[in-house]
Amino acid sequence: MGDKPPGFRDSRNWIGCVEASLCLEHFGGPQGRLCHVPRGAGLLEELERLYSHFKEGGGPVMVGGDADAQSKALLGVCEGPAREAYVLILDPHYWGTLKSRSELQAAGWVGWRKVSSVFDSNSFYNLCLTRNNLTPHTLPALWDRPRN
Repeated sequence: MGDKPPGFRDSRNWIGCVEASLCLEHFGGPQGRLCHVPRGAGLLEELERLYSHFKEGGGPVMVGGDADAQSKALLGVCEGPAREAYVLILDPHYWGTLKSRSELQAAGWVGWRKVSSVFDSNSFYNLCLTRNNLTPHTLPALWDRPRN
């Protein structure tokens, strides 16, 4: 694609959300729209955008940061007990035979997490909001919402 130095090819170096969106475009995948959040604390201000994205049938949202290097894919957002904001997070490193929902949740591969505890307030984040052909609310409806 030409955006990396020659030594990058066949390396084990990571790419971020910006590069992932370029790959989606280059290889004809779903369209990816980038959203930069200067500090993790600002993610709360993006919840309405994320909610609208999923409500309108948007696909998974890839998340990358600087100080927070833990990869995340968002599959939904909701408001839980005491009006606390939650995101449905999938660990994008999962591979293998598809397991049941309860097995995936018990192993920590997917689950609802409080926004206030899953994002580093000092890290910037890039979000790549993808489009897909799923019916709105299809993915979050598969998972139980957070409870008290």
